[in-house]
Amino acid sequence: MPNTRPAEFPGWRLGTGAADAADLPVLHDVDLVVVGGGAAGVAAATVAAESGLDVVLVEKYGFCGGAAVAGMSGTICGSYLARDGGRPSERVVEGFTGRFREALLRRGGLTEPLRYGKTYTEAHDPLMWRETADELLTAAGVRVLLHTAVVGVLLDVDHVQGVIIESNAGRAVIRAARTIDSSGDAAVVARAGWETYFGDDGTIQNPTMFFRIANVDLARYLDFYGDDTICPPKVSAAIEAARDEGLNLPRSHIWMFPTTRPGELLVNATRLTAADGHMLNVIDPADFTEAEVAGRRQMRDYARFLRCHVPGCEDSYVVDTGVEAGVRQTRSIVGTNTLTNSDVLACRKRPDGIARSPWPIELHTGDRPKLHWLLDDYYEVPYGALVPLIGENVVVAGRCLSAEHEALASARVTAQCFEYGHAAAVATVLSLQHHVGYRNLDGALIRKTMRDNGSLL
Repeated sequence: MPNTRPAEFPGWRLGTGAADAADLPVLHDVDLVVVGGGAAGVAAATVAAESGLDVVLVEKYGFCGGAAVAGMSGTICGSYLARDGGRPSERVVEGFTGRFREALLRRGGLTEPLRYGKTYTEAHDPLMWRETADELLTAAGVRVLLHTAVVGVLLDVDHVQGVIIESNAGRAVIRAARTIDSSGDAAVVARAGWETYFGDDGTIQNPTMFFRIANVDLARYLDFYGDDTICPPKVSAAIEAARDEGLNLPRSHIWMFPTTRPGELLVNATRLTAADGHMLNVIDPADFTEAEVAGRRQMRDYARFLRCHVPGCEDSYVVDTGVEAGVRQTRSIVGTNTLTNSDVLACRKRPDGIARSPWPIELHTGDRPKLHWLLDDYYEVPYGALVPLIGENVVVAGRCLSAEHEALASARVTAQCFEYGHAAAVATVLSLQHHVGYRNLDGALIRKTMRDNGSLL
């Protein structure tokens, strides 16, 4: 695949030899460092630590959750088959995904399945998501460093030997035999200088600003809107008409989810593009800033539209937005194998498949989202999509896996990210036990181990 690295980031490599980092204190010397505490990172760190490894997890925020919490994507998508005709669906993804789901349910932090077009999803409480992650990581013995960013990679030629971190305490080194890049942005792989790419020749999916509204009369709202979280045509028509009122409502097809809290809705409505019309790539901090500011402004217009035009929402108010704009796509790695668009469309199964996905191609580019349903079936993601083509001792987990543009629009969601982390942890344990590199592992053995752990494979 071509490297479509933007020209405005010519110097993003920050690989550092051991001698260059000699003056920095070594904070930890461990089996595994996990970079990023989203769904993939939490799964990877927990499973690896429970398998006996000494694990450190590094997270830039003061909590785990990634896009699910900081970005307030707010749902566990990707567990249920899609079916025509309103027939009952079924979960086809378990493993760590099922385990986290059950832990949320025990806390009262997850809704019953909510209809999403031809399939189902579940909305979670963002605070309880954080607490569930805290509980799992603590019980497993993971050492977690919150408010800590990775700013460099320790390299011996093409062998990753750990990472350089920075916090308010200063810079330090974490030495590690293996590294899992679950940053979502391929931060470790990019800083090591290895090839990455952005979507379809640089075209990536739009970010969005999720928000929650409270004080909704849910009975009246559901009577008008219906039980499908994807809006009905009458709501789209009302949005288009409301643009004449001067409201900035660029997206007419919106999605709204009742949450675990009484009278509350999670709203996925905004579409963020730059004021000059260019595609926002949040790897660029200027673009990320524009997305954040524009997202909050656009959110207010959608909230006003809901109060004025959707029954049950007349007295609603905004509770909050995501801590950051919801990011669907940035860098992808060039892997030893790539999930292709045709793999998804054909619902391809594989002997080295490490995660099922029944989720549609949900592509957020252009004027309206594209949805292509995978009816009564699913595809499997190959293990090699997590393994960089170049570089040793590092594997990725999460949305930065090697996938073509439309394939990633299906493969990036939360249920699958949990299982990518699960797979990366299993691979790490096997890599250390057998003294072999990630790319030399048998994906079928990883699959078997995951199946023994409860994954449906």
